[in-house]
Amino acid sequence: MNLVDVLNGVWNQILEITSLFVLPDWGGLIGLLPVLILLGLVAPFLTFVGLGTVIYLLRKPRVRLTYEEGPRIAEIGPGGEPVFPAGLVYCRRDGLIYPSGTNRCERCHDRLAVTCPMCGLGRPAHIDTCTNCGLVLKVKSRSVVVQASAGPKAGGAAAA
Repeated sequence: MNLVDVLNGVWNQILEITSLFVLPDWGGLIGLLPVLILLGLVAPFLTFVGLGTVIYLLRKPRVRLTYEEGPRIAEIGPGGEPVFPAGLVYCRRDGLIYPSGTNRCERCHDRLAVTCPMCGLGRPAHIDTCTNCGLVLKVKSRSVVVQASAGPKAGGAAAA
């Protein structure tokens, strides 16, 4: 065995390996066509849909919530008397509206009252059932107040 025979053997090995790539099995490649279409067309579409959903969920507008911690002063009606909203705990003497779940006024230590939102009858706040209509008004320890924004964000325009 001389050097020429060894080089011819190496060259034949290279040609056999490259023939696998240059002259492929076309029947096998046609069988892979649905997989290639799935990977080439459907997968990028699903990726963009997924990314778009994630971006939307991260950047969507959200309502700003604040927790009402203490009492607030009731609005004054046209007759000069405080106006107490139905269903909220209030102190008539001080004109304060308290968060839900409070039973005594912080200033005068009187029992607080609440107006039934269904029939409008006033009752003590520690009683959770209206004696007139039977509405059960269970109060929670905190109420949530939604603050309205003054307008659109700076640099943006309001949607018409």
